[in-house]
Amino acid sequence: MSNISKKRKRAVGEDSGQVSIKVAKPVGKSVAPVLASFPAIQPPNSTPFKLYLKKGAKDASSAKDTLLVGETDTVEFVSTEEGSNATAGCSYYVGVYNKRTKTTTVRPAPLHILTRQVKALKNLKPMEVSVEERIKQRNKLGETFGTKKAQSAIRAQERNRVDVDAMRAVAVHLQESIQQNTENLPTQEEAKAAADSNRLIPPYDENASRPDDVYKLHDIIPEAEFNALSIAPLKSAGSNKERQAMLPYSRSNWINQHLNLVYSTPRVNKNTVKTLMYISTLFAFKNASRIIDDKQKLQERLKHVPSIIIDGLLSRFTQTSKDKNEARITPEKETMLLTSMFALCLRVDDYATDTSLLSKDLSMATSKINPLFKSLGCKIETLSAHDLKRLGLPDTAADSKRAVLKLPLVFPQVRVKRTRR
Repeated sequence: MSNISKKRKRAVGEDSGQVSIKVAKPVGKSVAPVLASFPAIQPPNSTPFKLYLKKGAKDASSAKDTLLVGETDTVEFVSTEEGSNATAGCSYYVGVYNKRTKTTTVRPAPLHILTRQVKALKNLKPMEVSVEERIKQRNKLGETFGTKKAQSAIRAQERNRVDVDAMRAVAVHLQESIQQNTENLPTQEEAKAAADSNRLIPPYDENASRPDDVYKLHDIIPEAEFNALSIAPLKSAGSNKERQAMLPYSRSNWINQHLNLVYSTPRVNKNTVKTLMYISTLFAFKNASRIIDDKQKLQERLKHVPSIIIDGLLSRFTQTSKDKNEARITPEKETMLLTSMFALCLRVDDYATDTSLLSKDLSMATSKINPLFKSLGCKIETLSAHDLKRLGLPDTAADSKRAVLKLPLVFPQVRVKRTRR
């Protein structure tokens, strides 16, 4: 005998499951339903609550405009500002279903987060607790209820705690030990002397009374190399362009201007011409840095330069790597080459050099060249009327700054960068 299902079959087309939804908006200052959250103590269900509208508020649809208050015999409950912060970006609604009309009415319900206050403790002032007492009580709680890891950290902190009273007893011994260990430290004068000896500049006389004696010519150009320079081809040239073409480096405006100026005078200063030829050689040597390791190619590039000068430049301004056994111009050697060049430029310029002209010849910014002149003891400044007259320069030369070697010689102090903690 088959089982006959007694379940009522829903008739086709029956719409008993359809429900309409309606959203009700608060009208005026009417009280809307609210949601209350009690993070700590839950009040009894019989606790009465009242909703107050804050001053200036228009309706009760927002938690920030209302205040929910309730109390029992022992505890007061008051809503806080956390409710409005918690509902940022979202809204809460309460829905009421009417069976007769099959309609669900949805009303906005602001959320209130309530805090509590014990009435008996309301007028009591909290006891002031020191930081040391607070740490002690916190450690006591950690030792009682904390995890093994937390308890181990508390014990380690107690072991590392410094006993101030005990430190007072050993303070004298610590001071004596520090004094003994600092006796071998260099004095300020010794530290300055060490810094001066490590400067990447030519040899100098700090006590010189004249600018000519600060950087002596043969301390920069060895006498044998200076004597190897011949100015006879330049003397026999028919024009300035022919002389410039004979130089190891002919594209320097600074060198060409000074060379033309020397040969425009009735009596040519041979030492100045040789100095300009050596500065031109330094220009050419710097530009040939890619073939420094091949001496034959270097000699072909500097075909008018005597081999004794090329050997001297290689020994002073290059460094041989240990792994590849190749000569190259390191950053330190390049700085030494530039400062030697600039010291010679100062000598030719009567110790007042236009750095902007050199920066264009070297394709370097003046912000990189000026510090090198400062490392030689120069100051970057405009020339006074007296200096312009002494150097035979026009008044327009005062518009640009020059590197001027000043006496007594003062080097820039090395800045020590502080480490970030």
